[in-house]
Amino acid sequence: MARVYNFSAGPAVLPEEVLTQARDELVDWRSSGMSVMEMSHRGKEFISIAEKAEADLRELLAIPASHKVLFLQGGATQQFAMVPMNLLRGKKSADYVNTGQWSKKAISEAKKLGAANVVATSEASNFTTVPAPGAWKLDPNAAYVHYTPNETIGGVEFHWIPDTGDVPLVADMSSTILSRPLDVARYGLIYAGAQKNIGPAGLTIVIVREDLIGGAAPGTPSMMDYRIHAENGSMYNTPPTYAWYIAGLVFEWLKRRGGLKAMAAVNERKAKKLYDYIDASGFYRNPVDPACRSWMNVPFTLADAALDEAFLKGAKGAGLVQLKGHRSVGGMRASIYNAMPEAGVDALIDYMKTFVKNKG
Repeated sequence: MARVYNFSAGPAVLPEEVLTQARDELVDWRSSGMSVMEMSHRGKEFISIAEKAEADLRELLAIPASHKVLFLQGGATQQFAMVPMNLLRGKKSADYVNTGQWSKKAISEAKKLGAANVVATSEASNFTTVPAPGAWKLDPNAAYVHYTPNETIGGVEFHWIPDTGDVPLVADMSSTILSRPLDVARYGLIYAGAQKNIGPAGLTIVIVREDLIGGAAPGTPSMMDYRIHAENGSMYNTPPTYAWYIAGLVFEWLKRRGGLKAMAAVNERKAKKLYDYIDASGFYRNPVDPACRSWMNVPFTLADAALDEAFLKGAKGAGLVQLKGHRSVGGMRASIYNAMPEAGVDALIDYMKTFVKNKG
């Protein structure tokens, strides 16, 4: 059966080269006589996989020596709690920027652990833009400033890094990490669920500045303490070994494709093609301010919502799947992460043109 073009927001498409390599190594990883799924996480075979994955990620993102890389579990959602548990560090509050559904979830969780001050919000625009930096009411005494660079559901993205002065900047980069080069040194902490641009669900990457490790609130469970994970090389408990392995294969794939600068050029081109067609169509509409449209997640609506089901049925027949928008916003959404080939975006645009011709 031919592979479809999978526009899912996550778990998302993986590079076919990676899947093929994983298939070939499934039963016997490099003459070890074992599958990666069977290996001890403390054995020399898996240690070599883990060390290579971290080294490649550090190279891709140019992660400075001042930052630790952790391979954890629990998804980005667990980080909504782990961040304040570890980074409040005796302070009473942290600053949060609200740009959509994932920002709101992070704020809600943080409020259980301390004061989460919403210093800027784009709620008045129905989350179709990002707040202008001059409008942010930052507290110089805040423990940190948290924002979501790319809102997967709303398709809103920051194309700039906020300046928070001496206050550590924290980012949920689940749906934008590795899509382009990034100045990691400007962040106190970055976290990202793997299931969008890194690998399978079950793995979470945390990149945290070393001076922010070790100040967890009293009573913080060991599994929620960055210090414990850092001191144990992300192996305080059994890590998600197979997801870690697949992530490593993705990092190698990115390096073969020229690294993040090359990926940025492809990603920008893919997004521009799709937005240009939507804007010119007169039938489809994207609600997001063009200055902050996401490269990764492109929501759009049809001129008549009554045609949504017909659109999705026809798309599936054309080998284009997972285009239904999030239940909270409706319409359609095309997630075009690194692993979505440019041919997939071209096929979507061709189908959209055909649908207009037949139904519009």
